[in-house]
Amino acid sequence: MAKTGEKPQTRDNLPAETTSGIPIRAYYGEPAPGRFPFARGISEEMYRARYWTMRQYAGFGSARESNRRYRYLLEKGQTGLSVAFDLPTQMGYDSDDPIARGEVGKVGVAIATIEDMRILTEGLPLDRVSISMTINAFNVPLPEGIPAPFAED
Repeated sequence: MAKTGEKPQTRDNLPAETTSGIPIRAYYGEPAPGRFPFARGISEEMYRARYWTMRQYAGFGSARESNRRYRYLLEKGQTGLSVAFDLPTQMGYDSDDPIARGEVGKVGVAIATIEDMRILTEGLPLDRVSISMTINAFNVPLPEGIPAPFAED
């Protein structure tokens, strides 16, 4: 693993042996990294060639407010985002449903429409940043709307 300030290792500059002189193979056993069923990750080098993804669980208020927070986090060095949804969103309630009163945007971002997802992800470098979406109380309709903004970019 590269030290702070150094470039990550690539296949071309990985050490050939350990400090004890034991040869290092590209991988051990099957399946190879980056190959189905991806038991060892989605790329051949995984974290030998790039840093661990750093993410902060964040989301509050509206999609626009959360988008501003995500942009700030990325400017400060985050390499991934973890979206926190508010409880009504997780439970499948619209923000204007009476049962959601007092909970909208309180401990996560309120997402009620695909347009909210577009606003949430607007201007984010979706081609370079991984986004994790934590949903504790699973809402069946929510995952259907999540991919829309990503597919559009």
